[in-house]
Amino acid sequence: MKLSVLRLSLLVLVPLLLSLFFLALMPKETAMKTYEVFGVKIEKNPPQSKLAELGVSTWNKWEGGPTKIPWSFKEEETMYLLEGKVRVTVEGSVGSFEIGGGDLVVFPKGMNITWEVIEAVKKHYSLKK
Repeated sequence: MKLSVLRLSLLVLVPLLLSLFFLALMPKETAMKTYEVFGVKIEKNPPQSKLAELGVSTWNKWEGGPTKIPWSFKEEETMYLLEGKVRVTVEGSVGSFEIGGGDLVVFPKGMNITWEVIEAVKKHYSLKK
């Protein structure tokens, strides 16, 4: 009986300890800051130096209130959301994801989505031809 309890404890504790060890070694600044969902690249709160380097303040501006529309990206589009929240559903994918104020997002050319503004959005955007 004691041996089976020991085995069960090891099966639970070893993966848990390894996970905690991995998290402790992970740099805090980069943990989950940049990631990709359904082929869309998202960077949370990029530094002002990166936004300046990209010239975000010179990009076109768009703003809009709550709405739900289908959208097709004819060109790669990079956007920086100043404020708001959007739920994005990618055509042919199961599920959705949200982007919001402070996110730098890149949608690939040819992607079809449903763009659902949950909270009024203000963004800068740039099209790559």
